Amino acid sequence: MMNSRWQANKIGLINFWYYDEQEFPFVKGRMLLRGSNGSGKSVTMQSVVPLLLDGNMSPERLDPFGSRDRKMSSYLLEEDDGREERTGYLYLELKRQNSDTYLTIGMGIRARRGKNLDKWYFSLTDGRRIGKDFFLYKDSGEKVTLSKKELENRIGDGGRVIDRQVDYMEYVNRQIFGFETTEEYKEMIDLLIQLRTPKLSKDFKPSVINDILSDSLQPLSDDDLRPMSEAIENMDTMTMNLKNRKEARQAAEKIQAVFSKYNQKLLYEKAERCEQAGLNLENARTRQNEQEKKLRECRQKIEDLKIEHQNLDVKRESMEKEKESLNKSDAVALKRREAELITELNGQQKNLGEKQRFLEQKQTQY
Repeated sequence: MMNSRWQANKIGLINFWYYDEQEFPFVKGRMLLRGSNGSGKSVTMQSVVPLLLDGNMSPERLDPFGSRDRKMSSYLLEEDDGREERTGYLYLELKRQNSDTYLTIGMGIRARRGKNLDKWYFSLTDGRRIGKDFFLYKDSGEKVTLSKKELENRIGDGGRVIDRQVDYMEYVNRQIFGFETTEEYKEMIDLLIQLRTPKLSKDFKPSVINDILSDSLQPLSDDDLRPMSEAIENMDTMTMNLKNRKEARQAAEKIQAVFSKYNQKLLYEKAERCEQAGLNLENARTRQNEQEKKLRECRQKIEDLKIEHQNLDVKRESMEKEKESLNKSDAVALKRREAELITELNGQQKNLGEKQRFLEQKQTQY
């Protein structure tokens, strides 16, 4: 099963079998091939799955029925086609779910008549897509597929080229599937091969499917079965515990219902006290604002009186200085002398009056 992060987006064949350049798109990781018997559905899919998943080109892997009659070289060079050499490519493009991130894996095959096949594997990890911004051929009037060296140069740092089939299988497992070991990954590939073995159009029976699935399963040892038996015992214990917990839960729900009513009553009383406290707080804030207003007025009056007091002090000081200056001047001395002379004049006039009365008495006596 493919890692949930990736899903197949398209497969492609270039210069392979009857295809010069052909792509088969997937929709949400699924594809339906429809055609009459012998039209090439099986050949097309076995050229990709599981070939591109582990890179194994053994003849029995290429035939859905397990025979060794088909060879990879026959898909590149046919007996009477007149060609001595042909290079083809197969690739599988994957897309990360809910993202525009792409990963492409594939393989190149070079067939030369009378010689062994040359094969190499590659991946694109920088987001480039074959047929969009990356091409497996050079166009110089006609399309010529890339050699292994030309492919390495064109991929550069945006992917890698792998020589060994084992390394390629480990790379695909690590990048796409994530099985802990290569053996587990190989078991999954073997299961895919088992599932495609029957020609379902002729032998579509449940018993056949059951046999295929049974044959694909690994035998279980006592060590493998022991955890299952222990798990069944644990399930019985858990069932009893679950029953006891259900009863305890029902009792707890009854207590919770009473406790909920009690909490609602307390909540009502506290809400009522909170509302009254809010009113008291509002009244206190109103009185506080009035007192703060009076306090500001008193402070303002104090400031005004201080200023008036300072002004009077200044005025008093100025008048004292003026008085002192006047006391030291001649006008003050003359005024004082005038007062003394007036007092003396009054005394002389009083004395003169007495003298005149005395004179009048003497004249009368005379």
